[in-house]
Amino acid sequence: MKKLTILGSGCARCQQLTEATRAAAEACGIAYEIEKVTDLLEFANYGVMITPALVIDGELKVSGKVPTLAELQTLMGMETS
Repeated sequence: MKKLTILGSGCARCQQLTEATRAAAEACGIAYEIEKVTDLLEFANYGVMITPALVIDGELKVSGKVPTLAELQTLMGMETS
């Protein structure tokens, strides 16, 4: 099971990243858990200065943007067609 962590304040872009991440995980057919983190200290622990950010299994993958579905699938280790 992949742990997908969304770092953000709950803004519109943070919500977009959450929905896009969920859609990518479901399209890939992987088991996942999404956690939303709003604590600024947690952001700092990952070195995040700009949100939204995506952490996959403890590793920062994206910060400051909402990736496309294909980009998210690639980040999750899935091939896209």
